[in-house]
Amino acid sequence: MIRAILVDDERLALQQLIHLMKDWDNIQVIASYTEPLQAIKEASVQKPDVVFLDINMPELNGLQAAEQIQSAYPAADIVFITAHDDFALEAFDVNALDYVLKPIHRTRLAKTIQRLEKRYAVLPAPALAVQPSPPANRPVVYCLQTLRYTAAIHETTAVFKWRTSKAQELFAYLLHHRERFVSKDALLELLWPGDDLKKASTHLYTTVYQVRQCLKQAGLPIELGNISGGEGYILHLGDVSNDADLWEKGINELPPLHASNCSKHQKWFDYYEGDYFGGYDYMWAESERQRLRTVWLHHSMQLASFYADNNQQIQALKVYKRIVALQPYFEEAHFGLMKLHDRNGERWAVDEQYRSLQKLMEEELGIDIPAHIQQWYQSWTMRNGRIES
Repeated sequence: MIRAILVDDERLALQQLIHLMKDWDNIQVIASYTEPLQAIKEASVQKPDVVFLDINMPELNGLQAAEQIQSAYPAADIVFITAHDDFALEAFDVNALDYVLKPIHRTRLAKTIQRLEKRYAVLPAPALAVQPSPPANRPVVYCLQTLRYTAAIHETTAVFKWRTSKAQELFAYLLHHRERFVSKDALLELLWPGDDLKKASTHLYTTVYQVRQCLKQAGLPIELGNISGGEGYILHLGDVSNDADLWEKGINELPPLHASNCSKHQKWFDYYEGDYFGGYDYMWAESERQRLRTVWLHHSMQLASFYADNNQQIQALKVYKRIVALQPYFEEAHFGLMKLHDRNGERWAVDEQYRSLQKLMEEELGIDIPAHIQQWYQSWTMRNGRIES
């Protein structure tokens, strides 16, 4: 049985919808409201599977009401009911489970019911409330390089199915500020700086709803709360881990590098798949990106030097090459490769690595190769009877 709440400030329209719903035995109308604030208050008590919600209501429109209902009871799906409004239809089409135009016709409503029947045949109502995972099997949200997730530690990594790039960035920004209050004004300025307040606020309500729906569909027990009377939001990860936190904790807990524990150091070196939100041009993430990158580079160079000093040339070569692949402008990794090739008697490789660094520094960045690397290379060419071109 699909449990439904109906919300419409027009009493006659509400009665019509109640009457139409009687044609389906598997739909139970558990409550109906003409006041959206009352529906919001009762949502967490009634625990509906779906809320049929009119968009054109005074004081609190349907988008705002949907956002607050999702905050109070995230498991509820939303079906919008609206008059002919092009802007609204464009927004609803990428957010709601469905939308129905007024006046409501039975044939169109039947399509919505079919969607609900199909959805709840796969996800019965009791299963919608996501249960916390056991500590040893916690889900993970990844933000090193790209946004991904696993619903459980043994499951395959999946990508989020964002409807818009704004929804992705909103989630990323809230994840960046996880467990901290983020004001509505800050989000409006970040995502819609050129829009007027009313239009930007509507976009925000829509996008918050999108994010909640995406998290629910992913099966992640992450709470996106609306706090301070609707003036801001806070993202609670709960039992969900974050890969940047896991990685930094792992690095900080490592003992000093030694032959007996280098495999543990290698594990955390490999865990770093790329920079913090490295796949996206999020300027607000740059400070944290630089900080974590510096931590990784410091540890990576230690590991590469350890392998080189202990005659593990293949391992050292792999580490240096991965550093160069992820951070091509980090000249010390190029320098490490040059010295490693020299130790292995690979003169051609030393030349090639120096030319590669020269091209990056001088042609792409417009700066000179660091003096200590130039001096080493000049000395090396003299020792090997070469004349630098």
